[in-house]
Amino acid sequence: QVQVVESGGGLVQAGGSLRLSCAASGRTSSRYAIGWFRQVPGKEREFVGGIRWRGNDTYYTDSAKGRFTISRDNAKNTVYLQMNSLKSEDTAVYYCAASLVFGTKVGQYEYWGQGTQVTVSS
Repeated sequence: QVQVVESGGGLVQAGGSLRLSCAASGRTSSRYAIGWFRQVPGKEREFVGGIRWRGNDTYYTDSAKGRFTISRDNAKNTVYLQMNSLKSEDTAVYYCAASLVFGTKVGQYEYWGQGTQVTVSS
């Protein structure tokens, strides 16, 4: 069993930055890939980016590439999503999720956090 908890959301002006954290706990939590997703009301949850547990390879969607950076601190079992140059369309509830196998689909992730709200004002 793995638990993941997001933190760091908030209100920021367009062009600003936020860093989200995803703290994982559980005996083998450091061996899980972590994905970041976001969801706005009335829309499906969408993949933003993720990191493999081995090698720290990262992957980003086109909307995140160049603005968002995912990093991992295995000593703290924490994954970070650094978001820069935020836009109003980045407003959403952001979730992190853990999976034994890296993927970009919601259904591939077994363990989910409760989400953290990010609001970007224009």
